[in-house]
Amino acid sequence: MFDRLQAFFQSVTQDRPKAVFAPDDPRIAVAALCLQVMEADGIVRDAETEKLRQILREQYELDDTTLNALIAAGQDAENEAVDYYRFTTELKRQLSEEQRQQLVGVLWDIVYADGTRSEMEDHAIWRVADLLGVSGRERIVQRQEAAERAGLGAIDDAT
Repeated sequence: MFDRLQAFFQSVTQDRPKAVFAPDDPRIAVAALCLQVMEADGIVRDAETEKLRQILREQYELDDTTLNALIAAGQDAENEAVDYYRFTTELKRQLSEEQRQQLVGVLWDIVYADGTRSEMEDHAIWRVADLLGVSGRERIVQRQEAAERAGLGAIDDAT
């Protein structure tokens, strides 16, 4: 009986990779926020997905296997979350002010990866920035810099 029970548990866990990231790893929160912003307008474009992969790979120096695990962990966390608060609370505590501002810039980089910006994406980043304690002024500066990095030129409006 014990052997059958042990075989059952081994078969259940056999195909599942062991968690690469601890549940409270801030990289999961970053990935989840990026995914939430990508999905804000209801359309996830390949360019946004590639930008997310590029940013996470470079920022955290990940190989493809670990990158895929991070994105999967971020997706799982995002699916369980009801709002941004779960992620921003942890990140606000763990990141410096400059790092939080840079994170807002990263979110804008993902938005501009497809060459467009929607009202829903604006709103998502506004909420995230607010919860992270990033000022409206700095959010706009980060947006303008991301637009320039994307080759879209400076954006004049103050929203």
